[in-house]
Amino acid sequence: MHILAVDHGEKRIGLAVSDPTGTIAKPLAVIEHVSRPLDAAQVAQIAAEQGVGLIVVGQSLDDDGQPTFEGRRAGRFAAALRQQTHVPVEFWDEDLSTRTARAARIAMGVPRSKRAGHLDDLAAAVILQSYLDAHPNPGE
Repeated sequence: MHILAVDHGEKRIGLAVSDPTGTIAKPLAVIEHVSRPLDAAQVAQIAAEQGVGLIVVGQSLDDDGQPTFEGRRAGRFAAALRQQTHVPVEFWDEDLSTRTARAARIAMGVPRSKRAGHLDDLAAAVILQSYLDAHPNPGE
């Protein structure tokens, strides 16, 4: 089963998808934010095109496990997404996903001059890989 991960940001939405076995995450796309309903419709369309069986939305949490301001924004996006698709939508803690994505670019040897720009799709892949590692047999 393919799984789609969403890193919802204020300006962009990063997407990543798993392989069919639900083992490996790979960056897929970055969507520029327009409006919540249009963004949700676009993500739902991509989910349908990719044939996913689950959508995982990254949600930032505070030290008490409660959604932060950005996490509540991701929650509202997930609610809009649920209205656009019948694919189940789950939340997953996106703790430090962008920082991890930035570190991964450095580890891959990407020169500083080429590291500028968005990391949204790579951050979504970090979120998804974390989810996959915690759920070794998704869909079972």
